[in-house]
Amino acid sequence: MQGTVTMYSTTWCGYCRRLKSMLDREGIAYTEINIEQDPESAAFVEKVNNGNQTVPTVLVTPNSGGENVVMTNPSLMQVQQALAS
Repeated sequence: MQGTVTMYSTTWCGYCRRLKSMLDREGIAYTEINIEQDPESAAFVEKVNNGNQTVPTVLVTPNSGGENVVMTNPSLMQVQQALAS
């Protein structure tokens, strides 16, 4: 079983739409959180991006007990590698 993927995004983000379509195509499940509607998530995104609300920001929690991985605008391969860690 793979880990969990949480994608912090906005409705207008083209990079978010692209990553979502790639994850969907590969059958990788994810939870999407719109930072414009969730102030706590927006604060998290700012914290991990030096004060910027940069999306997509992706949090991967691997099932293997490895460390959580936070990535900004990752490629599909980076998400897959984080899930495998």
